[in-house]
Amino acid sequence: MIKYLEKKPMIMIVIGIMGISMSAIFVKYSQAPSVVTAAWRLLWTVGLMSPAVWGFKKQRQELLTTNKKTVVLCAVSGLFLGLHFWSWFESLKHTTVASSTAIVCTEVIWVALGYCLFLKGKITKKAAAAIAVTLAGSMLIAYSDSGEGGNHLYGDMLALGAAVAVACYTLIGRIMRETMSTTAYTYIVYVFCAAALVILGAVQGYSLTDGGISGVVVGLLLSVFSTILGHSIFSWCLKYLSPTFVSASKLCEPVVAAGFAAVLFGEIPGAVQVVGGAVIIGSVLFYSLIE
Repeated sequence: MIKYLEKKPMIMIVIGIMGISMSAIFVKYSQAPSVVTAAWRLLWTVGLMSPAVWGFKKQRQELLTTNKKTVVLCAVSGLFLGLHFWSWFESLKHTTVASSTAIVCTEVIWVALGYCLFLKGKITKKAAAAIAVTLAGSMLIAYSDSGEGGNHLYGDMLALGAAVAVACYTLIGRIMRETMSTTAYTYIVYVFCAAALVILGAVQGYSLTDGGISGVVVGLLLSVFSTILGHSIFSWCLKYLSPTFVSASKLCEPVVAAGFAAVLFGEIPGAVQVVGGAVIIGSVLFYSLIE
């Protein structure tokens, strides 16, 4: 089976797209507070990873010999990842799946800006233009949602915050991956991320039992389908497909997720919202192709 999939990696790409596209849908079904749902996602992920991580001597030794500075940076990375999950999950309670997922996918743009500002990278004129157009697309969505009433605009701002937070996580990961394996880095980050979300929930007055079984089940679904059968699959595909193609394929998420939301929740995006989402996806795709 594995050899067959290695010859046809596009099958895995499709599975990965479906996995990450279901994230917003699962969250919409959760009756638990956003921070509780996010905490369960990370707790399940850590639990499912632990046997494989601690079961191999090489990975176990790497974890046990990690220095304090590295652990601190991983903790900061985990904090940003936790803020991303909380902010994004909360945004889905206030705005549509289409708006939220489109804005969150601007992550790559914020990574580019952070890389330029903090890691002494350079941005070409074409990349700068793509960033400007992407921001314009986000403003179109915000303008469209501002006329919808309720807290749609607040939801859009939360989604934007989620994009910036995950960009910080990505930038720290770029530094840490120079000396750490992917497994060790993600595992430590996930542990701190889970802890941060549990603490954040406690500060907000929530416990892991709030929302009943809903948060537990949705957290498990997010862990299995969106993390393991989603983001992990994209990492696997990097061995067989170009990084540019793999990154670009993730841009299918807002489209697929919006399609699911239209059928399941009756969330039909307006014309301006569609244009804004198309502008964002097109600009991010253009940036992925020129980098």
